[in-house]
Amino acid sequence: MFDSTKELLDKIRLGEDPFLELKEVRFAGGQVNAPHRDSIADELAAFANARGGVLILGVDDKTRDVLGIPVERLDLVENFVFDACAQVDPPLAPEIQRLWLPATTGEELAVLKIEIPRSLFVHSSPGGYFHRVGGSKRKMPPDYLARLFQHRSQTRIIRFDEQVVPESTCDDLIPDLWQRFASSRTQDDRDNLLNKLGMARSDDENILRPTVTGVLMACREPERFLPSAFIQAVAYRGSVVVPQAESAYQDDARDIRGPLDQQIFDTCDFVRKNMRTAARKGREGGREDLPQYDRLAVFEAVTNAVAHRDYSMAGSKIRLRLFDDRLELYTPGPLPNTMTPESLPYRQASRNEAITSLLARCPVERSEFSAHRARIMEKRGEGVPIVLARSEQLSGKTPEYRLIDESDLMLTIYAADVS
Repeated sequence: MFDSTKELLDKIRLGEDPFLELKEVRFAGGQVNAPHRDSIADELAAFANARGGVLILGVDDKTRDVLGIPVERLDLVENFVFDACAQVDPPLAPEIQRLWLPATTGEELAVLKIEIPRSLFVHSSPGGYFHRVGGSKRKMPPDYLARLFQHRSQTRIIRFDEQVVPESTCDDLIPDLWQRFASSRTQDDRDNLLNKLGMARSDDENILRPTVTGVLMACREPERFLPSAFIQAVAYRGSVVVPQAESAYQDDARDIRGPLDQQIFDTCDFVRKNMRTAARKGREGGREDLPQYDRLAVFEAVTNAVAHRDYSMAGSKIRLRLFDDRLELYTPGPLPNTMTPESLPYRQASRNEAITSLLARCPVERSEFSAHRARIMEKRGEGVPIVLARSEQLSGKTPEYRLIDESDLMLTIYAADVS
């Protein structure tokens, strides 16, 4: 936005508007004295909640004169901006540029250009919930805030997984990862194919950009755009977490990233690596392994978590915790519609239709799972019954689904006794 110096200067001369905010920077000792950090957080959150915008630090908002920032204090002001962005929930990731702009005297002075794109999420800041109206930030009335939450959530007609990811481009999607979904008869070019698959859609300016689904399925690092789109896996020693010395009780810990299908298989590998397996004599005299957890049940549980989590909940990630006696899997998001934990074995509901559609086309290339099914997901709703039946058969205890604070679904699978 305002990429050339001329375009930026022209905008400054015209003054503040829905996309531009100007601020003089003043110092007291070794600190930024004005503007106040909370005020900057409110301004930047207002841009993110609207259509994005640019804040220029080092320009008087009334006279529109370029006042500049001392070059030796640019690092200090940048850190001030990053601290302000951390005050926003979920935090903002600004693009900051250092620029030379001419003052009225003709002298070139340094300023900071902070660009905030339109966000997928609704952001709160120290002063509350703000959006941009004309050339200033305004608190959102409750009815407007409710509509904005609806507009940017999975309850919208366009589901969250089909929404465009701001600042992403179709070049961010890896050809090998999206081409695998093309049939042998496909004659479409890249853009048409991505659109048909729900992996890209035109934004408000008619620019084709990846959707949430496209980023999650065809980007090497989805967390670049969706910071919480990973699985946090921890294997603990013992059966309880000791908060004061949590790391000392961890045998293994990993943040599992990458495309969703890769996350599924990498998480299964994590469980296999960290669970205990006993050997016993089989019926025909050969060796038979007795694992703590049924691998197919783990595969189904992780697949369901990845496919059905609420990706609109910024800051929430899937968490897998492995103890000596149980496996706990936390999936962000309440159950959709009128479903309850008790109804999961009997009913189907999909929060992310585009994601589940592509997972249903992903081949299972692991021999331990491919004998069970050819694709990662199936449409028959057998996942939860498989988790329950196979886990109970192995351990003698029925797994439990329950809601935590009405916002996370927690699954507990009890370990088989392999001592």
